[in-house]
Amino acid sequence: MATAQEQVLPTQEPIAHKELNGTSAVDQAQAAKQRRYDYGGNPLAHWRTNEENRLTAFGGDFQPGLYAPPSRKFANPAPLGLSAFALTTFVLSLINVGTMDITHPNLVVALAYGYGGLVQLLAGMWEMAVGNTFGATALSSYGGFWLSFAIILTPGGFNIREDLESYGLGVFLDSFGLYLFGWFIFTTILLACTLRSTVAFFSLFLTLDLAFLCLGVGYLSHNGELPNDNWIKAGGYFGLFAAFLAWYNAFAGIADNSNSFFVVPVAHFPWSEKGRERRSNRDNDV
Repeated sequence: MATAQEQVLPTQEPIAHKELNGTSAVDQAQAAKQRRYDYGGNPLAHWRTNEENRLTAFGGDFQPGLYAPPSRKFANPAPLGLSAFALTTFVLSLINVGTMDITHPNLVVALAYGYGGLVQLLAGMWEMAVGNTFGATALSSYGGFWLSFAIILTPGGFNIREDLESYGLGVFLDSFGLYLFGWFIFTTILLACTLRSTVAFFSLFLTLDLAFLCLGVGYLSHNGELPNDNWIKAGGYFGLFAAFLAWYNAFAGIADNSNSFFVVPVAHFPWSEKGRERRSNRDNDV
């Protein structure tokens, strides 16, 4: 009979070093991880920036306050969607504030179809694939916004504007104002879902929400022929802020120590999950 010292319970054996078919579990895990990123020796395929031994970007997923390194073979689609939104919003907002006396948004139609619409919609679908409900809802919806915006303003295309103006110029302005107010309501809903994320992310949706509000008021408070210029310019300035904040959040989602010398700060709210975690770590260090 074995003595008490010779008895070894199964639970005392380190699980990580159990032999499986002559190979330890640790060796098998390392081999599986290596195979996962082995693309036939192509160095350009080793593009992932969220490896365990690297510093992850603060921007993370489209909801940065809830970012967790993904365990999937997908890139982060949020920076792409944010960039598409930013550039299209930037150009339209410049027109709304009257830059270089440009008053017709015809150029935005091309961007709204190709970049702000199609590319952002694709980014939203990829957010759906990686399981990010907020990102999928926001990016897909604003991609749809830009597509619908382009459809309304396509010259000689769908004739939506021309048909409405045939009943009077004010009919189109009122209709477009209600259209913008609908997007203001939707953006307010998304804004409420950013209160536990980051200051940069919250500021993006706050300025966008104010842009929709000002533009909606501007079109509804028209003089029968033209929208209210002061409200339109105010909406344009808020749109410019939103565009630069979208670019900022996109940069935060791209930059890490594999491609940048610094990580972009996004200022987590103190009541957010990461804010509480960092505060707890500081308290423990003391």
